[in-house]
Amino acid sequence: MPEGKIIKALSGFYYVLAGDEVIQCRGRGVFRKNKVTPLVGDEVIFEAENETDGYILEVKARKNELVRPPIANVDQAFLVFSAVEPDFSTSLLDRFLVLVEFNQVRPIILISKLDLTTKEERFSIERYAEEYKQAGYQVILTSSETDDGVEEVLTFIDGKISVFAGQSGVGKSSLLNALNPELELKTDHISSHLGRGKHTTRHVELIHIENGLVADTPGFSSLDFSEVEPEDLNYCFPEIQEKSNDCKFRGCLHVAEPKCKVKEAVENGEIPKYRYDHYIEFLQEIKERKPRY
Repeated sequence: MPEGKIIKALSGFYYVLAGDEVIQCRGRGVFRKNKVTPLVGDEVIFEAENETDGYILEVKARKNELVRPPIANVDQAFLVFSAVEPDFSTSLLDRFLVLVEFNQVRPIILISKLDLTTKEERFSIERYAEEYKQAGYQVILTSSETDDGVEEVLTFIDGKISVFAGQSGVGKSSLLNALNPELELKTDHISSHLGRGKHTTRHVELIHIENGLVADTPGFSSLDFSEVEPEDLNYCFPEIQEKSNDCKFRGCLHVAEPKCKVKEAVENGEIPKYRYDHYIEFLQEIKERKPRY
């Protein structure tokens, strides 16, 4: 039986890339029975008599999957956050980073719209970028208008499945158009009344850029930690995880425990206070989550 990768899901059809061909497939009823929903990025086994009449028979094991956006087997996530319009938000970025880290997807931070910043705003953004780099993240400053950072982004895309995600209106589609002008993805300006961009991307689709596959995903601005447990959160902040190895108590949550090396690092300025504050905020949110039965 032939094998391929789902590159688009739309209106009950799954478009499977097999070699140089894309086959339009439906899912067999067995998926509904077993509560398996094929996702973009899935490696599948299928059968097809022609390019428009195929059936997916089996979804192979996934190495990871995201819920929002719904996609599987992702190698890395480009988290696109604008320097301005909307303003750069470390709190929202840290939420995305936790989700991505928890799903064992490599995050790469892209800060867009550098061309719109004032001198003071640019200085502030560069300071944040340096702090995230020190925490262990890859950070690229970009502008789709001046092509700043575009070549650097392309070097990371090669041979990978990548997700572009972030708050609405931060310029994801504009950046993808800069990476590959042939895409001509639809973009909308920020709504000045709402302070956020219109949703111009309606579905998840993997598109070819260079020798990689990239998903342009619907923008979204809220995330919950429904799958994350309190003891997991530690691993989603690399600099906190590193310092926690030296805490006196195993399983230290870095709240009120004595001889906590994480709190010590915050006091010494080795970990930015806003990162620790977000960790504590997220930890509280997870602890107060209603139990699921």
